[in-house]
Amino acid sequence: MTDYDVLRVFCSAGGGYGNELGVVRDGSVMPERSDRQAFAAKLGFSETVFVDDPERGIIDIYTPSTRLPFAGYPCVGAAWLLDVPELVTPAGVVGARQDGEFSWIEARAEWAPPRTLRQYGTAAEVDELPVPPPGEWIYAWAWEDGAAGRIRARAFPGRGDGIDEDEATGAAALLLTDQLGRALNITQGTGSQILTAPQPEGWVEIGGRVFLER
Repeated sequence: MTDYDVLRVFCSAGGGYGNELGVVRDGSVMPERSDRQAFAAKLGFSETVFVDDPERGIIDIYTPSTRLPFAGYPCVGAAWLLDVPELVTPAGVVGARQDGEFSWIEARAEWAPPRTLRQYGTAAEVDELPVPPPGEWIYAWAWEDGAAGRIRARAFPGRGDGIDEDEATGAAALLLTDQLGRALNITQGTGSQILTAPQPEGWVEIGGRVFLER
């Protein structure tokens, strides 16, 4: 069995919630994309990261069904684990930094896969949503406190690969921040926390707490 770590990314202040991420620290043990895809499907996490160069931060990201050129929460988790100033993804170079209890990355909205950002009138409406059938990748959100930038969100990948709802998703938060043009404090899923902040020249920072689960 290939060795891998399990991180929990975008945890709450108490260390709970967050989204599980598989990380294969030595990507050389599984160089073929087909093998990596099969392994990601076997693990069943929303995403699995293969580290191809830990010093340079070169990573390769997979869902259970496809390879991604960029994804938010895998980059936040990998940046924390590798403690490097940047990550190299097929989409581009992702800036990374640690700030106290938070791990941050800096990326661009055009790197994120397409998402349907669907606004609702209240947080209660978002809470009550059923899981939609496979199809669109939907990020359902509503303001909890507009003045404070607090948002309630849920994410429905619609991929039909066994992940009906993502507990915490950085790429969707990146797109929403780019669209709204302001810093956000997002509560997603059952209680995960995602922080974002727009930066000059089209960049967006995404931050959250990361814990090593096993």
